[in-house]
Amino acid sequence: MRRIENAFVTLNGAVLVLGLAFMSVVVGWNVFARYALPSAPAWADEVARYSMIWLTFLGAGLALREGAHAAIANAQEALPSPAQRLVRILILLIMFGFFAYMVWVGIDYMNRMSVQKSAALRVPMKWVYAAMPVGFVLLMIHLALIAPRYLRAGFQYSDEAHVG
Repeated sequence: MRRIENAFVTLNGAVLVLGLAFMSVVVGWNVFARYALPSAPAWADEVARYSMIWLTFLGAGLALREGAHAAIANAQEALPSPAQRLVRILILLIMFGFFAYMVWVGIDYMNRMSVQKSAALRVPMKWVYAAMPVGFVLLMIHLALIAPRYLRAGFQYSDEAHVG
């Protein structure tokens, strides 16, 4: 199971690196074209914006693994051990519920935007909005993978909790 988790995290990270490299090339080309050529490509701003949206949602799960999202851990850590475990179970259930709800909302919103097309690329906007349900599904997978460690130790960063 640990090998599958490592492969999943590595693949998620590789997709982010490739996406960021792609977005950097597009933005760099656009800046160069604006100042050195007679005209810049009209599609570059859209590609950069939509890449950033996708990268944000694709990277949220990796940030969750590292405890990089905003959290208030002091109150939880001040409790006795059995109460900490109960609070952590409650937190996990709330997070799973919220992520599942956001997948549903994202799919609904994506379907509502299926007739709209982007201005420059003429791409159906549902593919841009698909980042939301995909990102929250990834968040659910990452949360399921780190849940056992979180129940034992919370979001404390350690070599044992760090996969990758």
